[in-house]
Amino acid sequence: MNLALWLERAGRAHPSVPAIGLGDKVYADYAQLAERAARIAGGLRVFGLRPGERVALVAKNHPDYIAILFGIWHAGLAAVPANAKLHGAELGYILEHSGARICFASAGLDAEIAPHAPPTLERLIVIGSAEYERLLTADAIPPQPRAGGDLAWLFYTSGTTGRPKGAMLTHRNLMWAAHAYLADVDPTLPRDPILHAAPLSHGTGIYVLPHIARLGVNVVPETGAFEPEEIFRLFRRWPRVSMFAAPTMIKRLVDSRAESDPDNIRTLIWGGAPMYVEDVKKALDRFGPRLAQIYGQGESPMTITTLSREDVADRGHPRWLDRVGSAGRPYACVEVMVADADDRPLPPGEIGEILCRGDVIMAGYWQNPDATAKTLAGGWLHTGDVGAFDADGYLSLKDRSKDLIISGGSNIYPREVEEVLLQHENVREVSVIGRPDAEWGEVVVAYVVGEATPGELDQLCLSQIARFKRPKHYVFVDALPKNNYGKILKTALRELDAARRENVYG
Repeated sequence: MNLALWLERAGRAHPSVPAIGLGDKVYADYAQLAERAARIAGGLRVFGLRPGERVALVAKNHPDYIAILFGIWHAGLAAVPANAKLHGAELGYILEHSGARICFASAGLDAEIAPHAPPTLERLIVIGSAEYERLLTADAIPPQPRAGGDLAWLFYTSGTTGRPKGAMLTHRNLMWAAHAYLADVDPTLPRDPILHAAPLSHGTGIYVLPHIARLGVNVVPETGAFEPEEIFRLFRRWPRVSMFAAPTMIKRLVDSRAESDPDNIRTLIWGGAPMYVEDVKKALDRFGPRLAQIYGQGESPMTITTLSREDVADRGHPRWLDRVGSAGRPYACVEVMVADADDRPLPPGEIGEILCRGDVIMAGYWQNPDATAKTLAGGWLHTGDVGAFDADGYLSLKDRSKDLIISGGSNIYPREVEEVLLQHENVREVSVIGRPDAEWGEVVVAYVVGEATPGELDQLCLSQIARFKRPKHYVFVDALPKNNYGKILKTALRELDAARRENVYG
């Protein structure tokens, strides 16, 4: 079943219901959104794309993002939404690896993409350009038939090798994720809005689907970004609004002095990184019982465990502090277990790797059978995260993928940064770690053996990787901690960094 049918049916049965909001205003109703998606689909098919081919979407949040996404599916194609904050070289790799022949891009991002575009890319269509507007005048076509196991969304998630891997999310995967949201996180009524202040290329983009399925309103801030004053204004404009946010975003809302009316908020969902318990307390004080948490990965989109609004708000429970510091309980649509090194389930309280399986789990990695076999061994998704269940079934994360840094809700793998820094002729060794940070969750810190200056290393990073991956601090040392085999010990380095900060700041 094609996901595009949800929108096509809504456009016929409920044409005048608001579908897209831009700031304070209704941008499109369901009839207009469905027609726009059908015309985009017709235009894409004119380009000669065959069912299953990939179309990339590199864009900042824009109300037409949703029309393009559904237009891709409507045409029987697969979407490749990419983070608009990535460096042009990183985007070029995604375009080449996915085999995308067409890429939609925000105005201005085309200049970032073009110098790195692979020969396989035939068209770079700027949203709002004359070429894009011509696409909207194409003849509408019916939704093309797709099976549940057909590719719908190719999600590129960074890997420990430094090269992103494309998690293949099928129409069935995304349908299960949408139903899981409605059942376990945020029951949604027709006309209920969701505010997309986080990038639509990632988590909040998944939440477009349940709101289309339930005739909700997908609202994009007029600035296309996260500005607390605008967010609070939109909370007032759109009653019963929900929003997905990284913990850093919720912290900024809590700290903002902007006027707010929490009674208009349905649910604030955080994910992408843990939130400090003290920050949860402050958020509850400001917003009341309207907070929920999700834990997932690109390979299991937003759907491994969830901590409900009721659990977050239940301060009177004797184990509330433990629960609010946990990742919650498994979604109804997945099996989750904590396993030992041989994938055998461990009892409550025992720490091991978190594994999960179900119809929401990705089909595998695009053009990477070795990584697929390893990650999906035995039919279970091996998350690489370490945790433990308690006796009540709440999962606590003890560590993340060995070296993963999560800063502001974005995943950063150290090796990717290290490989860039090591290109400097005066850098002999380098190791990148995450340093705990109250605002961002973690910040990137590079320990360097060599004589390069921070300015030189900054410029090197900015020439090849996204700005948010650049180290915030450089520490120059004579040697890095290693084991007997010469392997750098990041655990020891993190302990060294903590001790160093303690000595400096007391």
